[in-house]
Amino acid sequence: MISILVITLAAGFPLHAAEPPKAALEWDLRLRHEQVDDAGFGRDAAATTARLRASLRLAPAAGWTVLLEGEGVAGAGNYNSGANGKSAFPTVLDPTGAELNQAWVGWKSAQGGVTVGRQRVALDNQRWVGAVGWRQNEQTFDALGAQWKPRVDLGVQYYWLDRVHRVAGDKAINRLARERDLDSHLLNVAWKHGAQQLAGYAYLHDDRDVASASTATYGLRWTGAAGQGGQGFGWTAEYARQTDHARNPADFGLDYWLLEPSWTQGRTTLRAGWERLGGNGAVAVQSPLATLHAFNGWDDQFGTTPAKGLEDRYLSAGGKFGRGRLDGKLAWALAWHDYRADIGGLRYGSEWNASLGFPLPGGLSGLVKLADYRADGFSRDNRKLWLQVEWRGARTLAP
Repeated sequence: MISILVITLAAGFPLHAAEPPKAALEWDLRLRHEQVDDAGFGRDAAATTARLRASLRLAPAAGWTVLLEGEGVAGAGNYNSGANGKSAFPTVLDPTGAELNQAWVGWKSAQGGVTVGRQRVALDNQRWVGAVGWRQNEQTFDALGAQWKPRVDLGVQYYWLDRVHRVAGDKAINRLARERDLDSHLLNVAWKHGAQQLAGYAYLHDDRDVASASTATYGLRWTGAAGQGGQGFGWTAEYARQTDHARNPADFGLDYWLLEPSWTQGRTTLRAGWERLGGNGAVAVQSPLATLHAFNGWDDQFGTTPAKGLEDRYLSAGGKFGRGRLDGKLAWALAWHDYRADIGGLRYGSEWNASLGFPLPGGLSGLVKLADYRADGFSRDNRKLWLQVEWRGARTLAP
């Protein structure tokens, strides 16, 4: 309903401005090969997919923006996309198809703004709400968003979510993996002073299609750095309380914790982290609207938190290097995770992650990425390898 309203507004928008309307064409072409070796299957998955995302961005009047964006995914190989019925192979959640990815109208000033339509929503580090940008078909929302800056150091964001368009696509065999109707309210208030930021949030998520997924999450997130120029000691600390909400038949109250100290020296950052998603044996803290690939290992073993909860203890390092023309243009990351249950003492296994990003001629970028999960009383051993090339660009169109 919201997207239809936006297209109607965009088609009949009055172009009364002091200067000619501006327009730009933006594109993102991404070619990826993903190899999956899952011990639970007799054959590996091999998926070669290409994603083209093209956008038309219009500025019809001062402060106003209209965005129309389409997205198409093509694929080849033997893999279970969630929609192609190849269940004899491991899953690579990149289904083929085309869709209207974004269609919104927005107005913005120095004090705030409003956006209505199908849009990308990403709050804080996307632990609770995000775009799942790693997958070829990203996650977007039919939503109303508002931002307000009453002071330079204070920002308020509010979103009402009407529908979520999930990465599995609308043709997913499991209907629960498709888009869902929502009536969710998200409030985020952030105060920033120098290198420190304190954010408080209340995310009231009402899933109209899956009542058991409805939750209320209230939390505080504190990030900061003690050094100058991004060097030295830094930290992230977060606490949240999640309870049942709306028509959820369960009755629970569970805690979420994150502690992540870091140290940056030159172009290298070291991190040690402890993330706890509480569980009681029947239900656990969940974040179904999050960019889950960014958390608890790239192998995506914990997209749904086990009922006994999850403790993720990890060490990571990353940064940039290079000489000559490649000075500071090579990006690397290495991480190790140890997974355990929040209750009961069960070990879930461990995982190594590694990646290297590099520039290519013609404005292209390349990426090699690896995830190696070793099971221990939970799931199965699994390895994933990604090879990727991406081309992004934009061009201003003559008025």
